[in-house]
Amino acid sequence: MPQLTRELPNYESEKVAANLQFVDGLVWSRSGFLAVADVRQRKIFRLDSDPHPKILRDSDGGASGLAYDLQGRLYICESETRRVTRLDLAGKVETLAENWQGRKFNAPNDIVVRRDGHVYFTDPAFGSANDRRDLDFFGIWHISPKGELDVAAKWKTRPNGIAVSADGKSLFVTDSDRHAVVAFDLDRAGTAANPRDVIRNVAGVPGGIRTDVDGRFYVAAKGVGIYSPDGKLQRTLLESEYASNCTFGEGDLESLFIGARGTIYRVKLGVKGALQY
Repeated sequence: MPQLTRELPNYESEKVAANLQFVDGLVWSRSGFLAVADVRQRKIFRLDSDPHPKILRDSDGGASGLAYDLQGRLYICESETRRVTRLDLAGKVETLAENWQGRKFNAPNDIVVRRDGHVYFTDPAFGSANDRRDLDFFGIWHISPKGELDVAAKWKTRPNGIAVSADGKSLFVTDSDRHAVVAFDLDRAGTAANPRDVIRNVAGVPGGIRTDVDGRFYVAAKGVGIYSPDGKLQRTLLESEYASNCTFGEGDLESLFIGARGTIYRVKLGVKGALQY
């Protein structure tokens, strides 16, 4: 990854929505809007130029993580129904994964789709989800473009946010219990290998994660920490907020949208995010 030489500027944040209840999944659509999963309302909203969120999907199964693929299909981690689904352009819902060897997932949480169609999602168990677990581990999962499911990693701690690097060769996962970010190497077949910590001692509980084209990390926790490619904290955005997730968006992909409880903020960064699909 390239070395960074320029100083980060001072950033200003603005509220773009404040009438939600608890925002988790955030993803930018190529159609020009932000898709938002509100866990408590059990709805997925879309935010565009209209200041009032519109319902994209109702009764969503407890949606948390969201992702799009190149075809414009929306991938959804449904924490309550304990499955991963995909919503096509016609509004048809398809179940992609809901169990492993006959045992239900814990509570799928966050998801990302690589440009070639490989899907990765995390499966921790927070709160009451921990009481109903069928699996004896917390998983990071891989779905191939052919729909084949396999375990990318089995953890005793809880994985949360997930992202792919701009070149598609690395997978990044936040570890909420260890307050860390773990990197994996990805090969052309989508196999994840060589796990290692790239960030440690994250302030707060790390949730969603994104990267930019220069290799920086953006980790939602107590605010959003901006880290250099070698894992050094450079700046914290919205330090007084507890952020759940973030994503890059708008036409230039230079705006970072941040979900913090029932509010969504936008910060214009002046650096392009790594598009996640």
